[in-house]
Amino acid sequence: MPAVTRPAIPDADLPELLELIGGADSMELKLTVPEIEQRSAIAALGLDPLESQIRQVYFFDTPDLALNQAGLVVRARRVQRKGDDSVVKLRPVVPAELPAKIRRAPAFNVEVDAMPGGFVCSASFKGVVETGRVKDAVAGRRPVRKLFSKEQRAFYAEHAPDGVALDDLAILGPIFVLKLKFAPTDLDRKLVVEMWLYPDDSRILELSTKCPPPDAFLVAAELRAFLSGHGIDLTGEQAPKTKRALEFFTARMREPAAAG
Repeated sequence: MPAVTRPAIPDADLPELLELIGGADSMELKLTVPEIEQRSAIAALGLDPLESQIRQVYFFDTPDLALNQAGLVVRARRVQRKGDDSVVKLRPVVPAELPAKIRRAPAFNVEVDAMPGGFVCSASFKGVVETGRVKDAVAGRRPVRKLFSKEQRAFYAEHAPDGVALDDLAILGPIFVLKLKFAPTDLDRKLVVEMWLYPDDSRILELSTKCPPPDAFLVAAELRAFLSGHGIDLTGEQAPKTKRALEFFTARMREPAAAG
């Protein structure tokens, strides 16, 4: 199947994007590289995989992805040399419609993610988890809710479908992720490279950088010129990392029932 190209963000969507950027705390520019071009992209950027950090990512949802349908993403990670963390994310959101009290919470962040052909604004409650607790929770030795702070649990309860408790969620994972930060000599900012390795041997390679919202368009132009100058395809189909993970693991959960 040929790749579906993604055009630049349509002019008609720019007023909405500008409004979201104006109310956001941060901005992240992302690009996923088609799988057939990933090796050449890694070589062109001079990346060394041995310098990457290993991450193990788990998602939590119902078998029919009720949270995903409600715009909620619930995730926990084990991070090499760093420890464990968790997040409860809601998307899409409109920054102006979020309560002022929650916007002031130190662990709360509103971010606009932009990629070729689209953008989304999300709100995230992040948490630091004592090292080892994610491993215990996914092994059934600790309740899933214990991975999340009081504020995270309250945010979840406000937006989750009725009757879906954190401890009722299925564990979807793990996904192994290789993350590498590097500072190109010909770009005045750091880039982040993530390689998501799925159990079916498929891969997603994502390049990204963060910037203050007011700088978004300038940084986007600089990044586009840098990537194009290194032969990176900017028109390929953009692959959503979380969606692929959720769909893969819930499909695998249904396989035994289908076989029976």
